[in-house]
Amino acid sequence: MQQGEIGDWRVRAIRGATTVPENSIAEIANAVTELLDALEAKNPITPDSMISVTFSVTSDLDAIFPAAIARQRPDWDTVPLLDVQHMQVSGSLPMCIRFLIHAYMTLPKADIYHPYLRGASGLRPDWSSVSTSAHVQ
Repeated sequence: MQQGEIGDWRVRAIRGATTVPENSIAEIANAVTELLDALEAKNPITPDSMISVTFSVTSDLDAIFPAAIARQRPDWDTVPLLDVQHMQVSGSLPMCIRFLIHAYMTLPKADIYHPYLRGASGLRPDWSSVSTSAHVQ
């Protein structure tokens, strides 16, 4: 968003999640990269439009911070990133990485693509499938 622009820009929240098969730097890096690639491929979003990104991981993941992976992407080093441990609930999905991104966007809420990949696709089946025109490439 350029300084002084007025119009239909709104602060939007984007959710997403994925899982990994093991607690390793390589697997977490692959999953975070895949998740953020899906986010950027299907949403008109750039690091400049992001206000902040919070990553959460389940307690069984501690090999690397997801934000450390994200920070290596072009221009993501300027985005405020935070890693937290996701609340542990009995029976919840293990080996899971989630994000919550706040960004300035012109899309209506209904047209935002929320990537839920791999084993996390069952967390939000309504967002895991392609259901609106904005999700079609």
